[in-house]
Amino acid sequence: MKPNRLARVAEAVRETASETILFELSDPRVKGVTVTRTEVSGDLQHAKVYVSIMGSSQEQKLCMHGLRHASGFIQSRLASRLKSRFTPVITFVLDEGVKKSIEVSRLIKEALAQPAQSSGGADAADGAAEEESADST
Repeated sequence: MKPNRLARVAEAVRETASETILFELSDPRVKGVTVTRTEVSGDLQHAKVYVSIMGSSQEQKLCMHGLRHASGFIQSRLASRLKSRFTPVITFVLDEGVKKSIEVSRLIKEALAQPAQSSGGADAADGAAEEESADST
């Protein structure tokens, strides 16, 4: 199968899933969800929808349960949009990439702030030592 067709189908799955989750689902468990990417199998039978969910791990588990419960509804919306023989079976996967990037960013900020604090203290100690030597002469 042509790779551009797979990319088009994956994009259609991503758009349909995100629009359905955002505007049509009324499940109170499903909130704070962002569809990050999708992967479609080569035979168009299966689609993995990667989602990022804001909140605690308990809220994420509850939201994933709600998404799994609503997967049939989202799949029916996808079937009405795709004009193909098969509609991919949708499975939701929690995307940890956003969470990991925030953590890496926080660690980098801490690492950059730490040398400034330690070198700032050393500069102050050097300045105090220079003042003492100038006072003693």
